[in-house]
Amino acid sequence: MTALICGSLAYDTIMVYSGHFKHDILPDKVHMLNVSFLVPELRREFGGCAGNIAYNLKLLGGAGLPMGTVGRDFDTYAAWMDEQGIGRDYVKQVEAVYTAQAYITTDLDDNQITAFHPGAMNHAHEQSVPSDVGITLGIVAPDGRDGMLAHAEQFAAAGIPFIFDPGQGLPMFNGVELQHFLDRARYIAVNEYEFEMLCKRTNLSLGAIVARVDACIVTRGAQGSRIYTRTGSIDIPPAQPQALADPTGCGDAYRAGLIYGLQQEFDWETTGRIASLLGAIKIERPGTQNHSFTRAEFSARYQAAFGRELPL
Repeated sequence: MTALICGSLAYDTIMVYSGHFKHDILPDKVHMLNVSFLVPELRREFGGCAGNIAYNLKLLGGAGLPMGTVGRDFDTYAAWMDEQGIGRDYVKQVEAVYTAQAYITTDLDDNQITAFHPGAMNHAHEQSVPSDVGITLGIVAPDGRDGMLAHAEQFAAAGIPFIFDPGQGLPMFNGVELQHFLDRARYIAVNEYEFEMLCKRTNLSLGAIVARVDACIVTRGAQGSRIYTRTGSIDIPPAQPQALADPTGCGDAYRAGLIYGLQQEFDWETTGRIASLLGAIKIERPGTQNHSFTRAEFSARYQAAFGRELPL
């Protein structure tokens, strides 16, 4: 089974300010804000939802192809994907623009100020879901608005089951459009805050949402996750990380675990635990694509975390 991972590919420029924003931003002067922060620490990471999900799925041994649009500055990211063995068959380069970029400044309280330039992501709709290359599963992750709408339609038209993962892109859609996604998706994956927003915008209850999909997966941070199906709900315990370095990309790692479990036709208890552990492993390293493990290491941690063996 091969999954098509529709979503963004982006560079994340992460800067660490060795102070506290609250000491340098005057609350009564925000209407005339003009501040500068000295950031002695800086790193540039490969990111974007499609890139992160594909990277994590590859670590698990799953088959996946990211589909997204990138800019003229994508060469170093392309080299990284090639090094990791991640296919670029459906990565389209748009020479007139830059690859999507996030500029994130974090202070010592873990507060963040982020500026995001969508760049080539706005061209996502120029790519179409292929229906004749053996794609058996898909995901519509945060991307350009028109691209997300188009790809959901194309998956449905091709009869390819897909996960709707609105993420930070959820505010781009109104209630009618979100119901449109729900009526076409096989699964939906959101965090608690996104789930509340989804219910409010669509005016649908939990039961009404679950009735539209095979499973609604809601992540709950340190409390684990809950998977709702038409026959009931399943609580997935959290896997305990060995360190807390950086939560960025944990949701993408979790979604890669969902895709892998679906590809292997595991039950939801097993699929959710794989996803939970993958998210915990990601949080142990800064950046979104800097963690790694062998199959044996992952199996050993699965056994230690959940007291059961990982299916072969």
